[in-house]
Amino acid sequence: MNSWPLITHPHAQDVLAYGHGQAITAGQFLADVRHLAAALPPGRHVLNTCGDRYRFAVGVAAALLADKISLLPPTLTPEMVRQVKGFAPDVFCLSDQPQSLALPQFTWTGAATAGAATDRLDIPEIPAARTVAIVFTSGSTGTPVAHRKSWGGLVHSVRAEAARLGLLDGRRHSIVATVPPQHMFGFESSVLLPLQSAGAMSASHPFYPADICAVLAATPRPCMLVTTPVHLKVLLASELDIPLPDSVLSATAPLSPQLALAAETRLQAPLLEIYGSTETGQVATRRITQTAEWTLFPGVTLSAVQGQFWAAGAHLEQAVPLGDELELLSDQRFLLHGRTADLINIAGKRSSLGYLNHQLNAVPGVIDGAFFMPDEGDNDKVTRLMAFAVAPGMTPASLLAALRERIDAMFMPRPLVLLDALPRNSSGKLPRHTLAALAQAHQGQGAPHAR
Repeated sequence: MNSWPLITHPHAQDVLAYGHGQAITAGQFLADVRHLAAALPPGRHVLNTCGDRYRFAVGVAAALLADKISLLPPTLTPEMVRQVKGFAPDVFCLSDQPQSLALPQFTWTGAATAGAATDRLDIPEIPAARTVAIVFTSGSTGTPVAHRKSWGGLVHSVRAEAARLGLLDGRRHSIVATVPPQHMFGFESSVLLPLQSAGAMSASHPFYPADICAVLAATPRPCMLVTTPVHLKVLLASELDIPLPDSVLSATAPLSPQLALAAETRLQAPLLEIYGSTETGQVATRRITQTAEWTLFPGVTLSAVQGQFWAAGAHLEQAVPLGDELELLSDQRFLLHGRTADLINIAGKRSSLGYLNHQLNAVPGVIDGAFFMPDEGDNDKVTRLMAFAVAPGMTPASLLAALRERIDAMFMPRPLVLLDALPRNSSGKLPRHTLAALAQAHQGQGAPHAR
């Protein structure tokens, strides 16, 4: 197709979002989009920092109508903002609250067109080739690498996702998400997915367990919770009475079978995972309580060239290299063995950070934890792993003793540092530069070492 509709809701009164104390209809959404599109300032590139998911969605759609491109960097640090401005000098910031970013500001709170919706649903058709967004990944030189996302590619992807998740069964599914809309997973699964499956998004961005429970309780059923392993683990560890969703979708890191089983048991709902990346978007799913195998979306293919795996087909406009070690089982199924960059070799012994992190977090009493492999030094000393953990009530010695039961002595962390919390970002990730800063802060401070 040469164009795709902005939304798939058949009637103007269909609910598209829940937020601000009301149900927001498709007609209201389109009125807000057109109003904002006409009001946006000059400049073709928009840095959409809206924390409210509905306002973020309106901002992306308004930019589309105005033939502007949304920029979605991984962080909003001053250095990242400087690099984004260097990439797109005409960029301005669209926000729903005051920002301290060194960019021209345009604030929109979504109140300007209240009551302006009509019963006539005039849905814009967007050219498939139009660039919706440019997302960024960290480059090896420190300069972000830009990845263009077309409207046709995104629509093809999220419609395949909707079919895989069973959201096209004739019911209007609500989506509650703990991930920010600016993250690729959040962008696809909490913003575009409801727009392209006639669903309804929760405008909220709950983070803490009590907030997640409150939003789940206020959201009509059937409801899907879109989350991450970190958020899920903390939610399950709470003693709160969790309102039960009808399904759960997780991404950003593979789930352990134990956490997935605990989630399905506690939430009484099937839990599916998305496999993908910023570069590829989503390409496969699995339900690990039933199988460790991943199943590709229709039309997506994987191939190996000189030890490098590539994804192609379907919504991917060209073949994209993957940063993971895979095992192809068939043309549609594969196993994931970890990130290529996570593979480590210490004195001839091999493991992966993913495996070690799994073993650390599987220790009873550990709420959160992560290993870190420093860069190789210039001397002849063997580089040693470090580890950081949140384990109330445990001592470094007791945690190290538990780890010795699980991992080879060569991979024992030196040092092991206990913290009150790990500095994860809003999508639950621990970027390498964050771990490196932690490592630098704790090197040589007498933190306990493994023996």
